[in-house]
Amino acid sequence: MSSGGVVAIRNRDEFRLASPVLSSELDESIHIYVAMSGSMVPMRVFKSESVESVKLKIKSKKGFCGKVQRLVYKGRELAREYSLLREYGVEDGNVLHLVIRLAELQVVNVRTSCGEEYSFLVKRKRNVAYVKRKIAKKDTKFANINEQEVFCGGEKLDDQRFIYDISKHNSAVIHLFVRRSAKIRTTPQDKNFEVSIAAPQLHDTRNFQEEVHQKTSERDVLLEPIVINPKVELSSAIQDMIKSTAEGLDGGKCPVRSSEGTGGAYLMQNSRGTKYLSVFKPIDEEPMAVNNPQGLPLSENGEGLKKGTSVGEGAIREVAAYVLDHSKSGRRYFSGEKNGFAGVPPTVMAKCRHIGFNHRENVDTKIGSLQMFMDNNGSCEDMGPSSFPVEEVHKISVLDIRLANADRHAGNILLSKDKDGKTILIPIDHGYCLPKSFEDCTFDWLYWPQTRKPYSPDTVEYIKSLDAEEDIALLKFHGWDLPLEYARTLRISTMLLKKGVERGLTPFDIGNIMCRETLNKESIIEEIVQEAEDSILPCTSEATFLESVSQIMDRRLDEITK
Repeated sequence: MSSGGVVAIRNRDEFRLASPVLSSELDESIHIYVAMSGSMVPMRVFKSESVESVKLKIKSKKGFCGKVQRLVYKGRELAREYSLLREYGVEDGNVLHLVIRLAELQVVNVRTSCGEEYSFLVKRKRNVAYVKRKIAKKDTKFANINEQEVFCGGEKLDDQRFIYDISKHNSAVIHLFVRRSAKIRTTPQDKNFEVSIAAPQLHDTRNFQEEVHQKTSERDVLLEPIVINPKVELSSAIQDMIKSTAEGLDGGKCPVRSSEGTGGAYLMQNSRGTKYLSVFKPIDEEPMAVNNPQGLPLSENGEGLKKGTSVGEGAIREVAAYVLDHSKSGRRYFSGEKNGFAGVPPTVMAKCRHIGFNHRENVDTKIGSLQMFMDNNGSCEDMGPSSFPVEEVHKISVLDIRLANADRHAGNILLSKDKDGKTILIPIDHGYCLPKSFEDCTFDWLYWPQTRKPYSPDTVEYIKSLDAEEDIALLKFHGWDLPLEYARTLRISTMLLKKGVERGLTPFDIGNIMCRETLNKESIIEEIVQEAEDSILPCTSEATFLESVSQIMDRRLDEITK
């Protein structure tokens, strides 16, 4: 970009071109350093460049096949891609931390008929012949790839079969049987041999399963739910998840670290290693936490990547999202229902001990959230939103508005199919919901056409039944006595959702009230809160403050609807 270049800016309705930047101060050329994969890469950029432009430069410079990039500067994620570097305060010589998701790669774990195990990081566009060559380099007994035979469910796989074609039928693990050709075998071979194709990982898992099985004993492995209130009765779905996950750990199936996201997330397997059952996220491996495996710096003031959140509270927020995603028929935490209104997967606080976690120090038992792994066909970022059912988009909008979600992007909405072939959207990753402020609220679905349609009568009925005070009491019953700042957010966001629906506002309308249009321009909900704070005396009760918010919100909403 030249000093008089044109900056591309995206708003909620369209892409447009802003006027050329004429100020040399605003368009100053600076040097920054991008920290990635243990290295520091210098880059020359402009203060007037957008975050999106910088990400494209990084991708071009490094040539990696990462699909999703996250940039972090001074403990804050540069989440608004259409915002400029100068708006985030990036200066000459600053360091930006990059976290990428290698969406085009698969980890292939290989166990040979001779008892050997290997792990490979393979591009999804590679074929079976490529995997055979990788095996041949690792094991001389399979040096001749023409002598290798690979089967899947009794079907022999052709060398030209793509990894993607094999893995697309099962998002977790694919069972393959590999043997030497019958023509050269002198003794019968055991056919129970598998190649596991798992989600992308950044670390080497070669021989790890065998090592863990040898090193672990009953006292080295632990998985237990954390229940603060003895009156809490876990649903059958959560009980089954914990039991089967514990059986997998006891059977020597180690946690598999995912490269998704900016924190430590571990895929937990069943006892046979045939599928993933749950996802464990330790609090000490959250972004900016002491044992974060993605190389992010420690938080200097305890604040998380999103404004209004704290490091170490992501796990309890994950559980809170599940507890609050209750259906109209009752609190599913007790009823045993698997799915609530928006479909947040069953989640519980748990403590787990295993040598497979990221230990920078001698950590014994880790505490974190344990969430059910949901079979899926990818995420919403893998396809255009035009095919998503309106009701599915609307249910997620209700959840995000209620919880003032500060991290709703297409990558944390999974795609699935029900028994009738209908597309189902599954919301995950709620570690940044219920913040102290609305500053970082971001909803990717604001750009989807479904949000401009009105809520259905059933959804309106559900919204009218919501009660913030009941929800706060429900969280307290489950062990989280919601701090005043977080409780205030839940009360105000629920109030906005209910008042907006009463006036016939769409998800797009309400979402725009809650989210900032630009980084430095306060949202309407922030203006409402600030006006209420300015209108009351010090030491005023919370009830009086909320009444002021309600009156001001009514006035602003009436202005919008007119």
